[in-house]
Amino acid sequence: MTPKAAARIQGQTAKQNGGKVSSDSFSARAQRAAANNQKQGK
Repeated sequence: MTPKAAARIQGQTAKQNGGKVSSDSFSARAQRAAANNQKQGK
């Protein structure tokens, strides 16, 4: 998961939920995965 892809997912989720993204949503998990991948150099 790249940061760009995670941002796209999170942006779409926010649009659907009035600007809010819950911390247990798929888009939040995607954002964490992208951050971990970037930290590990993937």
